[in-house]
Amino acid sequence: MSSPSILYLVAISIGNSRDITLRALDILRHADAVVCEEVKEGKRLLAAYEIERDVIPLNEHNEGEQTDRIVDMLMDDKSIALVSDAGSPLIADPGTRLVQRCIEKNITVTSIPGANSIIPALQLSGFSIDSYLYAGWLSPKRDIRQKQLRDLKKEKRLLVILEAPYRIKPLLRDLKNILGSERRAAIAFDLTTEKETIYRDTLGALHKQFDRNPRKGEFVVIVNNR
Repeated sequence: MSSPSILYLVAISIGNSRDITLRALDILRHADAVVCEEVKEGKRLLAAYEIERDVIPLNEHNEGEQTDRIVDMLMDDKSIALVSDAGSPLIADPGTRLVQRCIEKNITVTSIPGANSIIPALQLSGFSIDSYLYAGWLSPKRDIRQKQLRDLKKEKRLLVILEAPYRIKPLLRDLKNILGSERRAAIAFDLTTEKETIYRDTLGALHKQFDRNPRKGEFVVIVNNR
């Protein structure tokens, strides 16, 4: 059951709908409203679990006004569940401003942990994962992205990099050219789905492979530290 005046950060599945937790489903069923980036995606998510709840959009276009609205609801003893399109909220998604406002207003914020793409990708990479650096989403602009990679070149930890589904080729090109074609990497595609595939090879070989056979999908790149 949810409690009033609490913002719940609820992790959902990243591909396989059965990977959501029982606790997450309980919160989604009992919260007064569910906040997501787009109403259509939010309703699709809830329908998959036969849940009916009010859906509030929160995205880059309305974050200011919607944050005020949601905070007012929370201060009026409502419980709110914030979800992402997939995985855990706030990872390259709207919502940070809302969390900050809640903290300022002494509104309770709690996390309902669950699926994310980073840990499975690390586990399946075949590399030692005692220490890693989450580099996140690099810039879509080539010159800025290349500078970011040059800054990361001497990093001794594994690198975890996310990118848009259609930008794997330019990312691999820059990784190969800057970090070295013999550096080993793993690319996890469509994790937890029936199409899940892990590519493991040198950056040079991976770049050639994806240049010959382009593939679009959700992926995580793990670059080895040597």
